[in-house]
Amino acid sequence: MAIRIAGVTIPNEKRVEISLTYIFGIGKFKANAILKSAKIDPNTRVKDLNDEQANRLREIVEKQNKVEGELKRDISANIKRLKEIGSYRGSRHAKSLPTRGQRTKTNSRTVRHNIRKTATSGKKLAAEKT
Repeated sequence: MAIRIAGVTIPNEKRVEISLTYIFGIGKFKANAILKSAKIDPNTRVKDLNDEQANRLREIVEKQNKVEGELKRDISANIKRLKEIGSYRGSRHAKSLPTRGQRTKTNSRTVRHNIRKTATSGKKLAAEKT
């Protein structure tokens, strides 16, 4: 029986502590805090949880934490607000550049969508005749 929490099916074979991290907005620290408040051992497997424990987990995650769609909406609203007020960080978001002070002369290829697959010298191949 697969358990769905906040619209995410968590894996059955993994420990509860790890499988909760599949939900957007829950990391290992928050997962342990949730399990402590639900009084569930972090080492138990998801398939070994009974219905009452699963319902308790679902209730704590959905009622007390911002996860998945709600959290993503908040993040995008915050970015939109930064763009509208014309802040420096907002302009960096709008230009798809690093927002936290990293250098851009080198090392920001992934953020700038400037990924080079291989580095070649520009030398013509032997098969090509000029």
